[in-house]
Amino acid sequence: MTDDLLDRPPVHALLADGATVCIRPVRPDDHAQLQGLYEEMSPENLRLRFFAASRRSAAMAADRACAPARPGYRALLAEADGRVIGLAEYDTGGEKDGGEKDGGEKGGGGKGGGGKGDAEKGGAEISIAVADGLHHRGVGTLLVEHLVSAARAEGITAFTADALSENHEVLRLFADLGLRTSRRFEGPEVRCTVHLDQDDAYLSAVEARGRSADVASLLPLLRPSVVAVVGAGRTPGSVGRAVLHHLHTGGFTGRLFAVNPHVTSLLGVPSHPSVAALPMTPDLVVVAVPATAVPAVADECGRAGVRALVVVTAGLDHSQGEALLTACRTYGMRLVGPNCLGISHTDPELSLDATFAAEHPRPGTAGVAVQSGGVGIALLDGLSRLGIGVSSFVSLGDKYDVSGNDMLQWWESDGRTDLALLHPESFGNPRAFSRTARRVSRRIPVLTVDSGRTDAGRKAAASHTAAAATRTMTRGALFTQAGVTATRSVGELLETAALLHSQPLPEGSRVAIVTNAGGAGVLTADACAEAGLALPPFTPAMIDELLAVLPDGAAVGNPVDATAAVSEEQLTQCVDRLTRCPGVDAVIVALVPTAVAAATGDDLVRAVTAPPGRRARPVLAVRLEQDRSVRLLPAADGGTIPSYAEPQAAARALAHAAERAAWLARPAGAVPDLDDVETARARTVVEEYLTTHPDGGWLDPRTGADLLACYGIPQIPWAWAETEDGAVLAADRLRGYDGRVVMKAHWPGLLHKTQQHAVHLDLRGDSQVRAAFRDLETRFAGLMTGVVLQPLAARGTELFAGVVQDEVFGPLVLFGLGGTATEVLADHAARLAPLTDRDVHELITSPRCAPLLLGANGSTPVDFEDLEQLLLRLSRMAADLPQLAEVDFNPVLATPGGVTVLDARLRLLPRRPQDPYLRRLR
Repeated sequence: MTDDLLDRPPVHALLADGATVCIRPVRPDDHAQLQGLYEEMSPENLRLRFFAASRRSAAMAADRACAPARPGYRALLAEADGRVIGLAEYDTGGEKDGGEKDGGEKGGGGKGGGGKGDAEKGGAEISIAVADGLHHRGVGTLLVEHLVSAARAEGITAFTADALSENHEVLRLFADLGLRTSRRFEGPEVRCTVHLDQDDAYLSAVEARGRSADVASLLPLLRPSVVAVVGAGRTPGSVGRAVLHHLHTGGFTGRLFAVNPHVTSLLGVPSHPSVAALPMTPDLVVVAVPATAVPAVADECGRAGVRALVVVTAGLDHSQGEALLTACRTYGMRLVGPNCLGISHTDPELSLDATFAAEHPRPGTAGVAVQSGGVGIALLDGLSRLGIGVSSFVSLGDKYDVSGNDMLQWWESDGRTDLALLHPESFGNPRAFSRTARRVSRRIPVLTVDSGRTDAGRKAAASHTAAAATRTMTRGALFTQAGVTATRSVGELLETAALLHSQPLPEGSRVAIVTNAGGAGVLTADACAEAGLALPPFTPAMIDELLAVLPDGAAVGNPVDATAAVSEEQLTQCVDRLTRCPGVDAVIVALVPTAVAAATGDDLVRAVTAPPGRRARPVLAVRLEQDRSVRLLPAADGGTIPSYAEPQAAARALAHAAERAAWLARPAGAVPDLDDVETARARTVVEEYLTTHPDGGWLDPRTGADLLACYGIPQIPWAWAETEDGAVLAADRLRGYDGRVVMKAHWPGLLHKTQQHAVHLDLRGDSQVRAAFRDLETRFAGLMTGVVLQPLAARGTELFAGVVQDEVFGPLVLFGLGGTATEVLADHAARLAPLTDRDVHELITSPRCAPLLLGANGSTPVDFEDLEQLLLRLSRMAADLPQLAEVDFNPVLATPGGVTVLDARLRLLPRRPQDPYLRRLR
C-alpha cells in the first residue's frame, strides 16, 4: 500500500443489518489477524477463494496485504469489535506472489495476481475476502464501494477479477454493485470486468444499500423494546427525571428502567445501580448525567451491548465529545445529541416519548428533526395545536451522529409520515443530503427553515464569483434543486405545513379571491402579487355564472367583492364555481365578521368548510379577526381547511405549494454525458501546477487555457506576448479575425483588469499596439509579466459564469449578467454541481436577464444550446477537480452564433479529493 493511503483516517460505515464496522487501510501489524481470517475459513470457502484448499495460501495472502508500500496497490479491511472481518485489495500490476491463485472467495472474490490474472491497461485486479459466518451482511459490498472510490481517485477505470463459475455469490456481488459489468467464461473460471464510471445508476444503487442499512441501524433508537434512563434523580425538576416521567406517563409499551445507585424505584419505575446490573440489555439508553460522566456511561453502555444512545447532556468539551463518539463507533451504537431535547415516536404500538418538553406530542403524521431544542418545542406545540401531530420527533442537538439525512430516510420508509419538517443549523454532507431530499421530496413534502441567511461575517471576496456566492445563495441552490420547501421562519413553516397537509396541490399559481369586504380583498390581492401569484381575469361566461348566484351590487372582478349582503348559500355557490373555473388553480376566501351575517344567522365560514363534495382545487380562508396565525378548520367532508389571520401568510403558503407542484411536474433530470472531455489530462495539468505552486494560486493564461481545453470550453483566440515586438507579431496574427485587437496586462493575482485600467481596446495598426504595450509596461513596472492579445469581440450579450468550491457544499455554479457591472446589478442564479439537464435550464432562465437571451423585444435569441453546454462543461470541470477553488468567466459573449469565453480566471488550491457519496458515518 502507499504511504498516502496509510495516512487516511479510519471511517465507520453501516452493514446491511445496521451494524457498524470500521473501514481502514491495512497496517503491517494486521498480519496475524489477516492470516487468521483465511485460516478460519472452511475448506470449501478456501477453495472458492484461492481456487484450491491450500492452507499456506493464508500466510501468503497476509504477506501480500501487509507488504511495504508499492505503487498501484491498495488494501482495505473491515473491522468490528477489534476483529478483522473482511479484506479487499486491488493491484494495477505490481509484484506477484509466485503465481498462486489468490481470488474467488464466497461472498466476494477475485484473483490477486499471476498469469492471465494480470490487470489490463487502466485497470486493476481486485480480490475480496469475508470471514466465515459473516456472509450476506454486506461486508464485501461495502469494502468494494470504498475500493471503487479510492481507485477512481487514482485514475483507475476498471476492476477485473477471476472467479470460479460456481461462485454465484461473488458473481452476484459484482452484478449488483450498480456498475457496468461484463463476463468472459474460460473453462471453469469467469473473468469479470467492472467498469468504474460513476453514473446515476451506481449512485442510486449505493443510496438504496445505504438507506436499508441506515433504517436498520435506527430501529433500536426509534423502535426500542427496552429503554433505560441514566441520570434520573430524586430531585423534581432534573432533566433525567423529566425524561423518565414522560416515558412512564406517555404509555411506553416496552420495558422501562432507571439507572440510579441510590434508589430501587423512581416514579414507579424499577431502578438499578448500573447499566450492567439491569435484568435485560436496553436497546436505547437516555443519558442525562453531568458532562464529565458522559464518556464513562457511554463506554459502559457499549460494553453491555446497548445499540443506541440519546445524550441530552449539554456542555461537553472537545475531549469529552470525542470520547463519547469513540465509544459509539467502537461498540456500534447510534447516537442522538449531545445537547438535545430527546426523541419521540408516537406510534400507538410503541408510545415512546423520551423528551423533556412541556407536553406529550400529539400523535400524527409529521416527522420533525431539529437541532435547536427551542425550535423543536415550538414545532411540537404548533403541530399539536393544528391537529397535524407528529409521527416521530428527533432533537439532533450537536448532531455528532444521527442527522436530518438519517431521518429523511426513516420517514421515507416508516409508512406513517406524510410531511417532513427539518431545522438544520448546519450540514455535514450537503451533497448526500441533496440526493436523499430529491428522492424523498418526490414522495412527501420536505419543509425547512432557512436560518443563517445573513453574511455579516463573510470576508471580503476577491473574484466576482466569490462575491456572488453568498451562503444564502448556496443554501438556496441546495433547497431548490432538492425540492425542499424553504421558509423564513418557524411560523411560516407551520403555515405552509397546514396547507400542504390539508389541501391538494394547485396546478399553477393562478388565484381567485372572493371576499365579503372590499378592503380585505385588496389586502389579499396585494399579498398574492407580492408572493408571485397571479390573479387572472374571469371569462365572460364565468362572470355571468358568478353574477347569477351573488347578491345585487356584487363586483365580479378578481378579487370578487360579494359584499356584506352575501348569504352563506350564495357564498358557497360562488366558491364552488370558482374551484371549477378552468383558469383558476386555487381560491382564497377573505372574510370579516359583519352585523349583517350575525343578524341573518349566516355562518360564512361554513361556506368554506362545508362543500357539497371535496373540492379538487385548494381553498384557503383568511379571517382577519382570527387570534392565531393559522388554524385548520374541520370540514364537512372529514378534511380540514387552512384559515389564516393575515393575507400575507395565506399567500406565502400558497406560493410554496405552487412551487412544490411545479417542481414535481418537472422531470427529475439527469447529468448528461459530454463529448471531448479529458479528465485524466486535466488532473495532470492540476497536479503539475500544484507541484510547482504547492500553496496554489491563480493560473497563468496558458495553464488556464490548457485546463479549459480539456473540457471543450470555447475561448476567443488569443496570444501571449512578453515584449513590445512580440505584441506586434501576435497582433498581426490575430488581425485576420477583425483587424482590431484588445490588449490585457497580466500578472499573478490580477483579477479586475478594468478597475486597474489594465486593458486597451480597439487597437488598430502596429503603432497603437506598441503604444499600448509601453503604457502598460510603464504603469505596471515590476508587476506585469506579459500581455494577452485577442481580436476585438463581436457585439452580443455579456454574461457571467463561475464556480466557487465551497468546503461544505461542494462546487457551486453561478450564472447571470456579466460585464463590469456584474456585482452592482447582482443578477445571478446558482446551482450546485453536478448540474443535470434540468438544473442548467433553470440556471439560465432564473436571472432577470433571461428574456434578453430568449429574444425579448424582437431581438434574436442567443445560442441556447451552446450556453447550456458551456455551463455543463463548467460543472463537470468543477465536479472532477476539487482543487479548483474558483473559476471566473467574465465576460462570456453570447450571440445567435455561439458562446465564447472572453476572459477566464481560475484558482487552484491543494485539496484532497473527497467522495461525498461514499457510505460512511459522520
